[in-house]
Amino acid sequence: MADIDSSSGGGHGKHKGGVRSKKLSTRVDLTPMVDLAFLLISFFMLTTQLSKSVAMDLAMPKKPDSQTIQPEPVAGSKVLNIIADKNDDLWYYPDVIVAGLKKTNYSAKGLREIILERQAQVKAKWGLDKENDSKMVVLIKLTDDATYKNMVDILDEMDITKTKIYAIQDVNDLELEAIKNGGNAKVSE
Repeated sequence: MADIDSSSGGGHGKHKGGVRSKKLSTRVDLTPMVDLAFLLISFFMLTTQLSKSVAMDLAMPKKPDSQTIQPEPVAGSKVLNIIADKNDDLWYYPDVIVAGLKKTNYSAKGLREIILERQAQVKAKWGLDKENDSKMVVLIKLTDDATYKNMVDILDEMDITKTKIYAIQDVNDLELEAIKNGGNAKVSE
């Protein structure tokens, strides 16, 4: 604890001109302060919450029985197909006919702009004027060479553009052939 040094300050009581007062020196023991600091550090380390990981809600449908539920047909003019490939390549085409695949990237000027343009086309064609109610369907397809990050990036874009209807599907052979040919599908005779 704090101690007070009561030894005389020098001069031994003889001073010309009067009596000199004693100078007292203080010494502070900092041991309890260090103990308190470690207690506070350990308290805050144990009680603080570390950042929690943020997860996106993804509702996956149950597999329907073939007898009970038949899928609803979707107009081809409401569909946008997105295919993730190796080396972060991203292919897309509107409608359901595999023709003229175009290449883009995951940036805001790439995939996001394409989704927003397609939403505007669907709203204009189908006369839907409510905001973010275009009823556009996005089909997300991943090749075997695509990474998990590619799928997460596409799902993030679905959330950012407020696209509510999308499905994850397998890539068909015609699409794989079109990707190998640089975006051009061969028409079978």
